[in-house]
Amino acid sequence: MMSPEFMQMSKSFFARKEYEAALRQMHLTSVDAVFSSRAGTDLNKSNLASYRNRTRLELIRRPNDAATTAFLKRYNKPPVLVQLKSWLCHRGRKSLGGCDFQTAADLQEADINTPKTIAFGERWGLVFERRSFSITEKIPDAESLEQKLPDCFKGIGSENLKARRRFIAQLAAFIKNFHETGYRHRDLYFAHIFRDSRGNFYLIDLTRAFKPFFAERFRIKDIAQLFYSAPGRHFSGTDRLCFYLAYTGRSRLTVSDKRFIRKVLAKANRIASHDRKHGRSVPFAG
Repeated sequence: MMSPEFMQMSKSFFARKEYEAALRQMHLTSVDAVFSSRAGTDLNKSNLASYRNRTRLELIRRPNDAATTAFLKRYNKPPVLVQLKSWLCHRGRKSLGGCDFQTAADLQEADINTPKTIAFGERWGLVFERRSFSITEKIPDAESLEQKLPDCFKGIGSENLKARRRFIAQLAAFIKNFHETGYRHRDLYFAHIFRDSRGNFYLIDLTRAFKPFFAERFRIKDIAQLFYSAPGRHFSGTDRLCFYLAYTGRSRLTVSDKRFIRKVLAKANRIASHDRKHGRSVPFAG
């Protein structure tokens, strides 16, 4: 059931009520209008699939208000195999934009912070999706952990150490709560975890997130991606152990923990080998 915060602006096009005027001002009032629009700043990368498009928008909700930065994701004629795989992962026939919306809604209901969805829409053919989109609000006053770690990582001393331990415990609790929803991210690098000025964590880039049947395999992958992206110049082996103990809620490692950690290290080293092969740096080895 659609949240009462959303309204239907046109066929298969839903938006938050407080953004109706801003979307109308930019002529984003239908699925077709969204795909024909050239408004905003193109954020496409060379490795982005041809059926995907990303754009930054500046939306003004009320006269004299500062613009709100938003991100538009468009999926145009996604390949049939991509759609079938998505249906399998999400256990139902859903558009790619619809999956973005539903995953964010599920996580927010479980008190996992994600970017606020402003609008989403979809257009279907006889069986398969023709196109879909989602628009999300930029997280206010926040940066990714890849871009900025707390100041306690810059210095030494007992107070900085205590602050680092608190940060690590809070991050571990956030990831634990996320995994307890049954979801796995599949792209859980520091670049996709944001932290605001109040210390709240957020997950972004939920396109690949899903609830797998074989959850343990993807839990290993998530934790390996976290381990891999935590920069070695800031995170010691002790820091990583503190994270894992806080994540599991234990005071010491069990035999099963050690087995799990070996699998995480093996996966992280495979990621590192792949990145080195393509000339990319390896964060945890810094």
